Amino acid sequence: MKHVVISDRFDHIDAVGSTAGRRYLGAPKRLFDIFLALLILPVVAPILAILWVLTRLDGGPGFFGQERVGKDGRRFTCWKLRTMVVDAERVLADLCASDPKVAEEWHVNQKLAKDPRITGVGRFLRKSSLDELPQILNILWGDMSFVGPRPFTVGQEHLYVAAGGTAYFHLRPGVTGFWQIEGRGTTRFVDRVRFDEDYYAKASLGCDLLLIGKTFGVVLKGTGH
Repeated sequence: MKHVVISDRFDHIDAVGSTAGRRYLGAPKRLFDIFLALLILPVVAPILAILWVLTRLDGGPGFFGQERVGKDGRRFTCWKLRTMVVDAERVLADLCASDPKVAEEWHVNQKLAKDPRITGVGRFLRKSSLDELPQILNILWGDMSFVGPRPFTVGQEHLYVAAGGTAYFHLRPGVTGFWQIEGRGTTRFVDRVRFDEDYYAKASLGCDLLLIGKTFGVVLKGTGH
């Protein structure tokens, strides 16, 4: 199993331990999120409308909402464009029950490398990361941030706590972040804890701008999962 080495390319940026880094995680980060969300909303809205129509072509809903754990353990509905078949949970349960290897892969990674539940349109949306576009609403509502830990489900909370994670609960989950840039679907669930702790230690405006910039490169390469 591949172990992740977290990049040290952000070591030069102010950390939370510094006065600037500590202040940034309060009102400045929230104001930055609101400003950026309102700035790009006129561009995102028509793209989102077109993708919603394409997602609806298989007869299912265009959007998919799932309960996630947020800052301070508060739960919220995280929105995405639907990328899986409508009865995805039942299909997963059947797969795990019929194939021990699939069950083990899901237990360790909380995802499948070759997931048969993903639709044709959904595969494109995931590769391009465009399925995340509805989360701009989560940002405006205050549930999420542009940069932060990848939001996990209520059922995954005990796995995160068991791995010793604490930073996640001090931050708003992010649309992008260290895990999305450095790991990008190739890491184990437990590695997310290390990414989150690393981001919490290095969070700053400079770090967020750098990660947002790198996200565009990841999207253009189409390396999403």
